[in-house]
Amino acid sequence: MRIKLSSYFVLFFLTFACNKKSIENLKIFRYNQAEGISSLDPAFARNQGNIWGVSQIFNGLVELDEHLKINACIAKSWKINTKGTQYIFNLRKDVFFHTDSCFGPTLTKKVVAQDFVYSFKRIIDKKTLSTGAWIFNNKLKKENDSTFSDSCFFALNDSTLIINLARPFPAFLELLSMPYASVVPKEAIEKYKKEFRIHPVGTGAFQIQVWDENTSLILKKNTTYWKSDTLNQKLPYLDAIQISFVKDKNLAFLDFEKGNLDLLSGIDESSRDLLLNQNGVLKNEYTKKYNLQKLPYLNTEYIGILIDSSFYEDKKHPLLNLNFRKALNYAINRKELIMYLRNHVGIPGTQGIIPPSLQDFSSSELKGYDYNAELTQIYLRKSGYKSGKEKPIKLYTTSFYMELSEYLQKEWNRAGIAITIELNPSSTHLDLVTKGKASFFRGSWLGDYADGENYLSLLYSANFSPIGPNRTHFKNEKFDLLYKQAMQETDPKKRRNLYLQMEKLFLESAPMIILYYDEIMRLMQKNISGLQADAMNSLRLEYVNKIQ
Repeated sequence: MRIKLSSYFVLFFLTFACNKKSIENLKIFRYNQAEGISSLDPAFARNQGNIWGVSQIFNGLVELDEHLKINACIAKSWKINTKGTQYIFNLRKDVFFHTDSCFGPTLTKKVVAQDFVYSFKRIIDKKTLSTGAWIFNNKLKKENDSTFSDSCFFALNDSTLIINLARPFPAFLELLSMPYASVVPKEAIEKYKKEFRIHPVGTGAFQIQVWDENTSLILKKNTTYWKSDTLNQKLPYLDAIQISFVKDKNLAFLDFEKGNLDLLSGIDESSRDLLLNQNGVLKNEYTKKYNLQKLPYLNTEYIGILIDSSFYEDKKHPLLNLNFRKALNYAINRKELIMYLRNHVGIPGTQGIIPPSLQDFSSSELKGYDYNAELTQIYLRKSGYKSGKEKPIKLYTTSFYMELSEYLQKEWNRAGIAITIELNPSSTHLDLVTKGKASFFRGSWLGDYADGENYLSLLYSANFSPIGPNRTHFKNEKFDLLYKQAMQETDPKKRRNLYLQMEKLFLESAPMIILYYDEIMRLMQKNISGLQADAMNSLRLEYVNKIQ
C-alpha cells in the first residue's frame, strides 16, 4: 500500500510541478532498495544503495561500459606518460551542473578542470571523512611532511586536468570510474554542507526532486543533460525514477509481481525455487511475464583460513598444515553445491581468487581444486590428522550463510573432518575476522574496481588485517615481488601473466577455499528496454526506456 500511495504522489507531483505530459505518458522507473540509502554524496558511495542512487545524479572523468571497459565521460580524451605516473585529461566543454540556487542568479555553471581538483581534494581531506579516500591514498605524490603535494591535482586551464601519481598504478582509470571520483560543485558543498547528502547537485541524467528517507526517493529527468544517443536523441528517455525502501524482500517481490516495481535485483533464497528450475533458468510460467538477466558477478565467495601461527596457542594446529588445507579443498563438491544449493546460480570455484567476469581470469591456464575423495584422504594422511580423535574446528559464519555452512560441514564430516559452526551477527563476524580471532571463516570479496589486482591485494603481505584486507595473513616473498612488479607493469598482457603466476602461488599455499563465483540475477518487467547489466551490478538508467 505504501508503494501504491507513493506512486500516486509521484505522478501528481511530477505532472503538476515539472512536466507538461499527461499522467498516462509519464515514464517512471521504479525499483526497491531494501537496505535504504544513507547518502547521495559521492564521497560516501560505499554500498549498493548509495552507489546506485549516486550513479544517476553524478558523472566522473571516465565510466565503464557493460563489458567493464573504460569509456570517456566528462573527459573526452586522456594521455598517460610512459612511466604511468602522469594522467592528462582533456575535458568536454558542454557539461553543466544541475540548476540550483547555490549558483546564484545563473542557477548553473559549466564544469571546468578546477571542479575536479576541488572534488578530489575534498575526498582526501580528512575532515570529509570520506569512505572513498583509499582510491587516492598511497598513490599520490606527497611532500616531506607526508602531506599531499599541490601538484597531485592540477588544472592547467578550464579544459585540462593533470593528475600526478607517486608511482604507477595500472588500474588507476578503473578507480576513477567509481562514483567516489564524481565531480561536485564547491558552491553546493559550501551552501548545504552536511546536508549535501540529501541535497546533491551533480551533472547526471537525473536530479533530486523529493526524498522521504523512510518511504521513497524521487529523481526527475535532467532536461539539460549533456548526453545524446547514437541517433542524436537527448538522454535520458525516462521522466523520473522512484526508489522505495521496503525492507522485507518478500513484500518487495509481491510488489514486483503486481507490477508496482520494474526491477527486482537479486533473487532471494525463498523465491529461488519458485522462479528458477534446477538449471538456473526461469520457469516457463514466468518467461512470458518477466525478462531475466543472469551473468557473472565480480564476487568471489570463499572460506578463509588464518595461516599466521602467531595467532595460535597450538603451533601444530591442523589449519597451519598445508596438506590439511589441501584436504579441506578437495573435500568440497562445488558443482553439487551450485546445482542443489543454489539452483545453478553461480560458477563453481575451481580456479583462483579472480572471478571469471574479469579478463585476468583464465580457465585453461589455471587449475584450482575440485572434488576428489581420494586426494582428500591422501592429504589428510600426509597432514597427520586423525579422524575421530581431533578437536572439532570451528567455522565462523552468519545466519545468512547458515545453509551453505551446514552443507560444507556435512562435506567435511563425510571426509572425517570434525567441524562445528558458530553463528554471529555480521558486524561481530567481521570484527572477529579482521582481528584474527576467527581462524576458519566464511568470507567474500566483491570487486571495488574491474582489475584482478583488487583480488590479489587480499594476499599481499603489506595488507595484513586489521589495517588491510589480507585476513588470512598469507605471506609469500615471491608473491609480494610479483605483486610489486605488476604494479609497475603498464603492458596489460605482461601484467596478466604476472597475475597468473601469483594465482598459482596462492593455490599452492591454499590460505582460502574458493567456493564459487557469484552471478547477478535481475528480473525485469517486459516493458523495460535498454537496461544493461554488467559484472559490477551497476545500474545505468540513462539509456533505459519504458513502454507505456
